[in-house]
Amino acid sequence: MKKSLCSVVVIAITLALGSACSRSSDDDTAPAAVTPADLVLRGGSIATVDATLGTVEAIAVNDYTITAVGSNEEISGFIGPETNVVELNGRFAMPGFIEGHGHWMSLGEAKQILDLNNVSNWDEVVRMVAVAVDKAKPGDWIFGRGWHQDKWDSVPDDAVDGVPRNDTLNAVSPDNPVQLGHASGHAVFANDAALAAGGIDDDTEDPPGGTIVRTPEGKATGLLRENAEDLLLDSIAEYEGRLTPDETEQLHRERVYLAGEEALAHGVTTFHDAGASFAEIDFFRMLEQEGALPIRLYVMVRYQTNEEMDALLPDYRMVSEGNDYLTVRSIKRQIDGALGAHGAWLLEPYVDLPDTAGLVLEPVDDIERTAEIALKHGYQVNTHAIGDRANRETLDIYERVWDAAAVDGKDLRWRIEHSQHIDPADVPRFGELGVIAAMQGIHCTSDGPWIPSRLGQERTGVTSYPWRDLINTGAIVTNGTDVPVEPIDAIASYYASVSRMTSDGTRFYPEHVMTREEALQSYTLNNAIAAFEEDVKGTLTPGKYADIVVLSQNILTVEEAGIPDTTVDMTIVGGEIRYERAGGSKN
Repeated sequence: MKKSLCSVVVIAITLALGSACSRSSDDDTAPAAVTPADLVLRGGSIATVDATLGTVEAIAVNDYTITAVGSNEEISGFIGPETNVVELNGRFAMPGFIEGHGHWMSLGEAKQILDLNNVSNWDEVVRMVAVAVDKAKPGDWIFGRGWHQDKWDSVPDDAVDGVPRNDTLNAVSPDNPVQLGHASGHAVFANDAALAAGGIDDDTEDPPGGTIVRTPEGKATGLLRENAEDLLLDSIAEYEGRLTPDETEQLHRERVYLAGEEALAHGVTTFHDAGASFAEIDFFRMLEQEGALPIRLYVMVRYQTNEEMDALLPDYRMVSEGNDYLTVRSIKRQIDGALGAHGAWLLEPYVDLPDTAGLVLEPVDDIERTAEIALKHGYQVNTHAIGDRANRETLDIYERVWDAAAVDGKDLRWRIEHSQHIDPADVPRFGELGVIAAMQGIHCTSDGPWIPSRLGQERTGVTSYPWRDLINTGAIVTNGTDVPVEPIDAIASYYASVSRMTSDGTRFYPEHVMTREEALQSYTLNNAIAAFEEDVKGTLTPGKYADIVVLSQNILTVEEAGIPDTTVDMTIVGGEIRYERAGGSKN
């Protein structure tokens, strides 16, 4: 639906425009002059995601906010001699994608280490490590991330729990410690040099919430599941401590830059960072003051004790003000691990590992205390929960804390991050309690081919990624990629949300697909609501941030199979064009 200029004026930020829609009692009096826009996009199909505005042809921007939307003719009045006019030539524009759950610094770091996302088997991993060792000095650590054994074309015959032993890795890297992160971020693989550096031998006991995977003979294979990863942290910190403070800062600045490049190239204008320490938030605050944050960050406090948070949360609470690039008003906790690493906490044991029902990574009573502290200081709680037991326990925690405080949880917008496998009895509780299901569409189709190997077909069908049931029972469902667990590709996650098409060409329980409009809202307005920022983000409404992405084709109408071919042609943050695809600009 297109709006006339007079209707646009009612909600336009430039109040002086009102006189352009009416004349004084003297019919010869000309309309007052309109302040020219700094930027105009016209000649396209622009989805505002605002139910009162619908789809329009053009949009005008002044400074960092939207001035008006409407037809080409209506917005032509905002074009002055200095206005930058972008001709969309029929292309599709929409609010910038909001990444609903990712790991900002890890995204940048992933660009600095071995990228194992696309390896086909263990032999390829070993070859990549061997090349890195040839370039390294003795004693240097070799880092990588992204391998996933369930996506390989084969695994070695002597694999343990479906994962190789580290013998061949030791052969190519006897003197360089090697740590290779699982794609999920919930396990690492280490060679013997790294295990020795971490003080891990065949007699080391499993830490709480973690597993040192061993051969039948009791030898550590190199796989460290969930909290067992932490056994390497001190030795890695000691190694990284060789850098001077200036070198460390430069390394971190490079990570921010690399993460920003990736985000902007994929049309992401806001990023929900699922976990940063107070020290990292201090770093982000410094960059924001310098104007050096490439996109807007919504940061969740992580890695601090309850005592530290109770003392310091008031000093770190930041909500959107002006052209804001850093918001802090939430806390991230993690009750379980990942399904791929057998760390998701289940109501029943794993089909392929029946001696376990998963791992509890952070004690329930500790998370409950965090929730009480969050309530005290006006913070949102966002808890990682993947397994059906983990989701139930988290809902129970929230409900207990709210009942004890006699508050209505719906106003608090607390979230469950991932919400992947939910018992049918717990699905309606999300809507009833007002708990946001912070899901990632791409996880569904990426994991779909192997989920039944963990849960069995029947349990998979009734618990896995029940988007339709969640939406139908009143829950807000958001979207993202959990980058660097998956690439920060909003188009791919959108396609997964509307198709549930897996890499093997089958649809993963397609009765739970989102409509295209629902999927678009899950990546824009819903993510803004999940961050208490719907007043400034999520729709292309006059007065909100001019955070806009231009796509090569209309993802609301193009043939479904063609959605993945969509490219990001332009990304605009706060009225500034921050990214243009080579060959994609047509203005």
